[in-house]
Amino acid sequence: MKTQTNRKAGFTLVEIMIVVAIIGLLAAIAIPNFVKARATAQKNACIANLKQIDGAVQQWALENKKVATDTYAVTDATLLAYMKGSVLPACPGGGTYSAGATVSAAPACSQSTVGHTL
Repeated sequence: MKTQTNRKAGFTLVEIMIVVAIIGLLAAIAIPNFVKARATAQKNACIANLKQIDGAVQQWALENKKVATDTYAVTDATLLAYMKGSVLPACPGGGTYSAGATVSAAPACSQSTVGHTL
């Protein structure tokens, strides 16, 4: 004689709760690391932009026989011609770039308090 069993396949509530708890724990670990990595990438990109601006200023000053005490404007069309794409790059962290007071001074980002400095 055969016995009939009415067992339904599926997950129990406890098993589902354990899986949800593990996913929540992994998300709690991963999200802060993602935010930190994003901020670091923005800072590094901003520093690279500042180096590009400073290199363009130095090249412009050399070719136009400027001295270290001469001033310049970051938005000057003749200076922008020395930058890649002839446009002023944008800070990925939302900051704005300002010119150094003189050719010898480095350009700065308004986000310098969070490490966006040369």
